[in-house]
Amino acid sequence: MARVTAARAIVLFVAAAICEIGGAYLVWVGVKEHKGVLCVLGGFVALSVYGLVAALQPSNEFGRVLAAYGGVFIVGSLLWGVAFDGFHPDRSDLAGALICLVGVGVIMFAR
Repeated sequence: MARVTAARAIVLFVAAAICEIGGAYLVWVGVKEHKGVLCVLGGFVALSVYGLVAALQPSNEFGRVLAAYGGVFIVGSLLWGVAFDGFHPDRSDLAGALICLVGVGVIMFAR
């Protein structure tokens, strides 16, 4: 994968994570914290945008892209928890996140 394509893939993974995790978070707080229907609907919109962003990946292999994105989702979820939910990852969380990122690199870029 060319350098520009790899950079594009990484940017799209980050954008997808923001849309998916942010959308799920809006639905979560809308329901769990009774923030209202508009919050939940905003989550639904963000989750739909996630699907569109994922489809913009330079790779045409759906399974490969979604498998690699799974690692990005894990790391992004931990970071989201730190930023918005008071979560404090432990060594196991950090080790698992690093393993996931290595997996993303192997799946997407090790050809």
